[in-house]
Amino acid sequence: MRFFRAEVVEARPLCAGMVRVVFGGAGLAGFASTGVGDEYLRIFFPPPGAEPVLPVVDERGRWSYPDGAEPSPMRTYTVREFRRARGELVIDFVVHDGGVAATWARAAAPGDVVTVNTPTGMYDPPADLSWQLLLADAAGLPAAARLLEATPAGVRTRAVLEVPTPAHRVELPDAVEVAWLYGGNGHGASRLSGALRAADLPAGPGYVWVAGETAVLRDARRYLRHELKLPPSAYKVVGYWTDNGDEYNRRLAALDDATQAWLLAPWETDADEEEQEDEYIARLEALGL
Repeated sequence: MRFFRAEVVEARPLCAGMVRVVFGGAGLAGFASTGVGDEYLRIFFPPPGAEPVLPVVDERGRWSYPDGAEPSPMRTYTVREFRRARGELVIDFVVHDGGVAATWARAAAPGDVVTVNTPTGMYDPPADLSWQLLLADAAGLPAAARLLEATPAGVRTRAVLEVPTPAHRVELPDAVEVAWLYGGNGHGASRLSGALRAADLPAGPGYVWVAGETAVLRDARRYLRHELKLPPSAYKVVGYWTDNGDEYNRRLAALDDATQAWLLAPWETDADEEEQEDEYIARLEALGL
């Protein structure tokens, strides 16, 4: 993993509730996109007038900070675009009241600096893909838009996108089938899971990609894995955010050491990743999380 200093080149509203920030500068030299449409990275936000305080990463990928250091706030975002020839990195920020990243993005101006790390992609359809279904809320919209733009010719594609209001829509390729839903996104119950359950999945090798709020994603994963019994190669379900996240994180942090160790134990087993996640989610739900 590497860290890259990224300087704001441009910041502008993209639609209601979203700000596009373009980063550049010499610090991005050597940054390389994975080319995967939903690749994500961490953004480290600095204290006023200073550089971000970054973690030290050991050979196993574990993060730590020097004694007495105050870690800089960090949030995870997807890469909307990497303009390799110009050395520019584009991130679309969903903005709302409160929140470190949203507050920063609303005030972002040329010359402001953050640090980003090496990106990682998750979208991994079968090589003989003939169709795909993409579902996302506003947080997953930048990744969904990039995936739609990169859709190979001949792949039948449908997207179901849930945003708070029509003013939160963004431009998408004309050649794809898109259904917009309005609501959810912390303003009411999401309809994404219901839309997934109502969808007729075509025959042939396909892929279902779902990104959004954690509870919605758990239900989507349960449907795809345990009800439809699709193999892991046929879907990717990614939780981008958690409704009432501050309270969720408070309750998680309040668990005693033994309970936290029990909760994380599935990730240390020899089971495959999907089985590990099944057990981890079961333990979270047993704790009311």
